[in-house]
Amino acid sequence: MPGELERISRIEDPFELLRATTARLAEAQQEVTELSRLRRRLIQDLHAQGLSYADIAKEAGLSRGRIHQIRHTGPAPEGAFLGVGGVTVVTPLRPDPVSDRTYVALDDVNTGKRLEELARTFDLKVDYDHVSVEGDVDLNRAGLLVVCGPRMSPIVRETYAKDPVIEWDRDDVGWLLRDTRTGDEYRSGQEEKPPRPYDVGYLGRLPRPDGNGNVLLVAGVHPEGSLGVVHLLTTDIGTLWGQVGDEAFSVVVGTEYDPSTHEPVRTELLTPLYRHT
Repeated sequence: MPGELERISRIEDPFELLRATTARLAEAQQEVTELSRLRRRLIQDLHAQGLSYADIAKEAGLSRGRIHQIRHTGPAPEGAFLGVGGVTVVTPLRPDPVSDRTYVALDDVNTGKRLEELARTFDLKVDYDHVSVEGDVDLNRAGLLVVCGPRMSPIVRETYAKDPVIEWDRDDVGWLLRDTRTGDEYRSGQEEKPPRPYDVGYLGRLPRPDGNGNVLLVAGVHPEGSLGVVHLLTTDIGTLWGQVGDEAFSVVVGTEYDPSTHEPVRTELLTPLYRHT
């Protein structure tokens, strides 16, 4: 980008120059990471279509060894399931009943932290933001990973309502998820009698309010459901990426958890992985 380099080099103030070069280096590194991820993905796709590494190398003007090396090293393509370049993990703020302060619940902190750790394994830059106590949040941004159910925010609730297949509902028993195609309903084991260590959660990519992209949403009926969704992402993101890529989708996830630690023990897809077309 010679033009940008020339512009930066003309900055006379040394501290402004230092800030500009630092910022541009960070941007350039993100671009290199995402170009490497895209290149690896293309090689994997071409090989899956039946082309040999030798054929790909010949067309790309690279050696077979270099193609093989790219195929097995560098940023994994499935990282794009979360975002490109960088992501922002969004968790809800809650009011402190004994003061005027707000806080993030420990359960939300844990879920957000695990999403952050997962994103960093794919060399994605991670930022944080919050849903306000009033439920306000700007969803018209790229790379949002929102850990929030419909109860905490009107704008998030409106976003969930755009799902053509899976819907949230609440009755006298509690919150539930419903597959509108089959009529099946999914509830937390905590509402059963006797209760059992099982919860359900939502994972989906839905349209932003401005229509210019999507937002990835994670929520459980209870916190264990959210942790279960992130556990599924951590253990099986490659399969999810292979089936839905970066397109809109939704699925209900069931989570069996350890009753003493509340950590996920086993997760399962309770509905088909619905692609929204």
